[in-house]
Amino acid sequence: MKVKVTDDCISCGACESICDAVFTIEDKAVVNEAAVADNEDCVKEAAEACPVSAIVVE
Repeated sequence: MKVKVTDDCISCGACESICDAVFTIEDKAVVNEAAVADNEDCVKEAAEACPVSAIVVE
């Protein structure tokens, strides 16, 4: 699974609150690639919860 955050990110923190093992908020959400494989369910949940659809899961 590949995860990226687009420039549409508004740094609202929803992804971090749902899946803090993978997402942290700096200027925009940052993905901890090493943690994605062990947290796929919450990554998908965070992507669905993103209010601006800035999380792309492939």
